[in-house]
Amino acid sequence: MSEELEDDAVEQDCPPVGLPAYMGTFADLMSLLMCFFVLLLSFAEMDALKYKMVVKSLDNAFGVQREVAANEIPKGTSIIAQDFSPGEPRPTPLKEVRQDTIDETRDALEVKMDAKAVVAAKKQEEQIAEESLKFQEALKEEIKEGLIDVETQFDRIVIRIREKGSFQSGDANLNKAFLPILDKIRFVLSKTDGMIVVAGHTDDIPIHTPRYRSNWELSTSRATSVVHQLLADGEMPPERFVLEGHAETQPLMTNDTAENRARNRRVEIIVLKSTSQQDVTDSIERLNKDYESVDGEVTTAE
Repeated sequence: MSEELEDDAVEQDCPPVGLPAYMGTFADLMSLLMCFFVLLLSFAEMDALKYKMVVKSLDNAFGVQREVAANEIPKGTSIIAQDFSPGEPRPTPLKEVRQDTIDETRDALEVKMDAKAVVAAKKQEEQIAEESLKFQEALKEEIKEGLIDVETQFDRIVIRIREKGSFQSGDANLNKAFLPILDKIRFVLSKTDGMIVVAGHTDDIPIHTPRYRSNWELSTSRATSVVHQLLADGEMPPERFVLEGHAETQPLMTNDTAENRARNRRVEIIVLKSTSQQDVTDSIERLNKDYESVDGEVTTAE
């Protein structure tokens, strides 16, 4: 009797043969979930550019730095020189030297101006202001009458001749009463240096006559008439002059009223004064247009 009970106990302790019944349902569920996520992944699209922008933003926000390549100068301090840093040091409240790392995919351009260049730029700025005052003093009557405007624009002096009193409508011949005014302008120009640009401008009303086919020819012809008059006495070399005709492409005011159109009809005499700072800025802007990965910065070296 006892042997039979022992046999029954052994049979009850042994697990059933094969996998439990619930494993079939579980396996089917896992397979369906995997197929579902694979299907979602196949529908998803990744914008690589937007992803790079997000990663770059996170790098800037959390100060993530790149690894220094093996062929570059090591960044940071060393046991030999605790205060050494190959980068540009910056003063900090703590006694330590820090340096910034840059993205290895970009080239940094730093242009520095020495003290001599700064002094030269300031001196030239003072010279431009002084020469502008000379023009305003010589043409003060014409400025009051609204025939001439004189202004400075960073590295240039602009003498703006309005059509009023200088030209007849639709014509490029100078009025004889305006010639003495050009003589005054010529006298002051002969005392200055720099290139002289004479540019003609018109309004947006089209012109088509046997002499002028368009506003392009009219604006250029008016600028030519002014150049001929400025060169009449032979005091200034022709190499200083540059002739331009812009037609209606560079208006001062919107061409919506007769008064605004009259202001847009003009001839500008521009005395160019280049500065070292402007040359550097122009060079950086040109590099930024040609190479999007170049950073431009103009600083002053004390």
